Amino acid sequence: MRINKIIIILGEPQSIFSEILFKYFNSKEFSKNKKKIILIGSMSLLQKQMKKLKFNLNLKLINNINDAKNNEINILNINYNNQKNFSKISFNSKKYISNCFKVGLNLIKNNKKTVLINGPVSKKHFLKKKYLGITEYISKKTKSKNQVMLIYNEKLSVSPLTTHLPLKHVAKNITKEKIINNVKQIKKFYVSLLNKKPKIAVLGLNPHCETIDEVSEEKKIIIPAINYLKKINLNTDGPFPADTFFLKKNINKYDVIVGMYHDQVLTPLKTLYNFNAINITIGLPFVRISTDHGPNNMMFGKNESDPSSIFCAMRFINKIR
Repeated sequence: MRINKIIIILGEPQSIFSEILFKYFNSKEFSKNKKKIILIGSMSLLQKQMKKLKFNLNLKLINNINDAKNNEINILNINYNNQKNFSKISFNSKKYISNCFKVGLNLIKNNKKTVLINGPVSKKHFLKKKYLGITEYISKKTKSKNQVMLIYNEKLSVSPLTTHLPLKHVAKNITKEKIINNVKQIKKFYVSLLNKKPKIAVLGLNPHCETIDEVSEEKKIIIPAINYLKKINLNTDGPFPADTFFLKKNINKYDVIVGMYHDQVLTPLKTLYNFNAINITIGLPFVRISTDHGPNNMMFGKNESDPSSIFCAMRFINKIR
């Protein structure tokens, strides 16, 4: 089933996301994109940001998703009434962002062959302490369970077993069942959308996969999970020490690396590929993507942000079947 529509929730108003979108819409790749792109957000705010960044693009206001046309920047307007000081992230945008997600999630529920992209939000101001991240927020809103975060790059992808969780809570949130679920979900995703059986590596938790404790998480949880995955013929190896695994001779053998916590796998991936990656939530009833960066308010309005991630997202969408 080929994708024919892309819904883009603009997310945090005071972020670099508008800038990287303008850079995509100003490129030759956009002119070649055969999918209908629908933005959900404030048209007046987007026009202000476009003027500030000195882009000259045409926005087409539509009232219905069916009015969208190819090679146009279609936008469903969501009112944002706090534009007087639109250069700083604050709690004022929470209602606006919620409305954008509400409209976007409702649209994708009722439109097949559609992908959802969302811009970054401030975890501190929008999510507060209720959700670890947008992965969990969307999973809750769609009543989905066992979601998996995949940071996708065409050459190498990574998946943290725990997402935006403080480091002191990681060990107690690692389970054999969670490792097995993640690997199963990743394989299903690759086979169904990319027609590929991925080779997966699993990292240990402790330095060098060792600990001075009597029983390590590797022996108690990670190795039994890998043994089970091998038993059911899932192409999985490990556990590998994280400090040396990302050498070229190792990563060339695998498609996906499952790590135990967020920065264990995202730090090396971004070192290798910068922002040429996307965040995909696996386990939802649709494909959900976000760019692999935050709002980055410090760069807001400077027109210096790297747009690689939105290009990566569009190329991925054109690739999936």
